[in-house]
Formats: sequence, structure tokens, C-alpha cells
Amino acid sequence: MTDARGAGRKLHVLQVCDHLGWEGSRMHGVKRLFSWMIPIFDPARFEVSLVSLRRKDLSEETLESFGVDITYLHKSKFDPATLPALLKIIDRKRIDVLHLHGYGATTFGRLAGGMRGLPTILHEHANLTNTPWFQKMADAVLEPVTDIALAVSRSTADFVIKARQIPPDKVKVVYLGVPLEEFSGVRSGEEIRAARAALGIAGGDFAVGTVTRLHDSKGNSYLVDAARLVLNTRPNARFFIVGEGPLLADLEAQAAALGLGDRFVFSGFARDVASVVSAFDVSAFPSLWEGTPLTVFEALAMGKAILATDADGLIDVLTHEHDALIVPRRNPRALADGIVRLMDEPATRDRLGSNARATGRQYDIAAFVAKMERLYEILHRVSRATRRRGVLETDLSFLTSKAPA
Repeated sequence: MTDARGAGRKLHVLQVCDHLGWEGSRMHGVKRLFSWMIPIFDPARFEVSLVSLRRKDLSEETLESFGVDITYLHKSKFDPATLPALLKIIDRKRIDVLHLHGYGATTFGRLAGGMRGLPTILHEHANLTNTPWFQKMADAVLEPVTDIALAVSRSTADFVIKARQIPPDKVKVVYLGVPLEEFSGVRSGEEIRAARAALGIAGGDFAVGTVTRLHDSKGNSYLVDAARLVLNTRPNARFFIVGEGPLLADLEAQAAALGLGDRFVFSGFARDVASVVSAFDVSAFPSLWEGTPLTVFEALAMGKAILATDADGLIDVLTHEHDALIVPRRNPRALADGIVRLMDEPATRDRLGSNARATGRQYDIAAFVAKMERLYEILHRVSRATRRRGVLETDLSFLTSKAPA
């Protein structure tokens, strides 16, 4: 890497996010993404660090423990002091490219990028329908200093275009991925038995599980309702919700009211997600809306039989009757019927799981990082030199390509 500021100098990239966890949740998706992604950038060519606008992460699973260079600004949501604090870090670290995640990060980050003439990437992980009026104002003002916007699914791209007011030619759908070496390895029978034993799954149990945040978007209440319907005719089914979040008490009360007892287990936070997923006979995704969750890439890579709703971010990567069964959202009966079918048809489970593993090979976090490395180099070379106009004249087709299945 050579530029006017020094031959052979590494490219300095700053990832900026709003926060690293939701209420009651230690390890949500974007935090896991950073823990996988940042350590594997080519250290000879890139120096990648992270800023969180909020308070220091106090969980045991800190990003520092994954080797991530992170700074916490400890700023509140609308604190104007965020901008000078961010500029100070940009100047001290001699940042070349800003990669921004979240409303606050994309607002203050693009302000800083405009002030310093730095290329900026807006990266949208949510799949909503609208934004607050003040965010609309900010997005309209900051669109000219946005070089490119990345979206994690097609429906998320629609949100970026319609709600966040980014022109379509600036928006690219780039799917994320997982560390395939961690999730795609074939596990021995002994390893799977140990994983099932750790969850208390008995020999005759059929385990249906989801690794999730306990938030409305994930649709977990519909899975609880579906469990009652399944257990009415298939008493050997056992259900697991693995994760944390503010809806835990409500979901536990719902399961108790339905008399599910120990057939529905809330097992809390799991550090070794791959081990937990390996214990499931079926991975369930009862979501109401999604960007595209990292957990679906994990289940695909592991070759699990998948039952999912038709939430937009899921059907972006799953194909009905090929690598998953897809059922309507907000429909416990449809979820229950899908589970019963998978219980009764082992050949269908095997076929879906085999195809899922093949699909999963398209979504490797290392391939995503390689795309980002190439994008950062293009932005650094072209953005400032062309006053941001040249970026979209460059061939960016590599961003939307998938790895061979």
C-alpha cells in the first residue's frame, strides 16, 4: 500500500458502531461480526480498529479478548460531544477510511468524514420500515458525504434507499458470513452426544432449537405457541431457546401458562454456539423481520435441517424445500406442522441438511473480509481524488458475488 503519506504505509480503517449489545444481551450479532472480522484483516496491509459510541462493554466476552483494538467514547445517544471525540480519534490514528454501523455512528461518522474529507461507508444491518424524523433530516444532509452504503439483505437495501435516502446506485447488498472452519467441520457422534447431554437432551428427545436474542423481531413467542401444538401429538419433542434479552420473563410465563414444563427450555447465553447448534435436530427461525442473521449462516454451515419463516432477510439466503422449510410468519400452526413433518421424515431432514451445508459454503467471513479489503483500497484511491464521484464509476461487482457453493 503506497500513498502520498508514506511508501508502504498500512491503510488505517476505523469501524464505528453505536453500541455492542442490546439490553440484557451479552453478544449480539454485530459484536460477533466484529470479533470474527477485525482480527483476520491482512495485518501487512491494514490496521483496523473499532470505536463504540457508548459505554464500555462489561461482559466477559469483551472484544478486547478477541484481539480487537477498541475505544469506548461513553457518550449518550444525542451527545454533541461525540463529534469532537470521534475527530480526535480519527486524527490520532491517522484514519483513511470510515466504516460505520448504526444510526449514531453513521450520523456522527459521516459528519467527521465530511470534515476530514475521508471516504465513508454506511453499513446497514437492520430491516425496518422507517426512521425518526430527525434521522431523516440527518440522512438527507449527509447523503452527499456517503461514498457507498452496504446492506445485509435485499429488503435491508430497500430500507436504506427508501427510509435512509441513499440513491440506489450507492447501495450494494453484501451478505455476511461466519468462520467456516469453526462451524462447518463434521462433528463426531461422541461430540454431538456430549453437546446434547450438556443441554439435558435425553436419548429419545427430538430437539428443536434456536439461538437468538429475546426481542420482538425474533418471533420467539410463536415458537412457544407452536411447541404446545407439537407436544399435543409428539410428546418426545423438546424445545430450546438459547440466548438473552428483555422478553425472557414474558416468554417463560407464556411457556408456563401453556404447561410446557421441561419440554421447553430457556438455557440462557451460550459461549460455544457451534456446540449448542450441533445438539439440535432442527434449527428454527421463527422471525418476524430480519436483516440476515448470522445464526442462519451458522446453521447452514453446520448442515442443520432448518425451519424458518418467510421473513425477508431469511428468504434472501434460504430456499424452500431445498435447504430449508419456509413457513408463514406469525403462524404457530405452520411452525408446528413444519416441525412435525421434520420429525416424521428423517430423509427430508437429511436432504435439507446436506443442501444447507452446500449453501453455507457461500457465506464465509473470510470472503467478506477480502471484499472489504478491496473496497477500502478502492475508496482510499478514488474517493478524495474525485470528490467521491469516482467510486461509483469503479467496477464494484465483486461486492455482490458469492463464493462457489
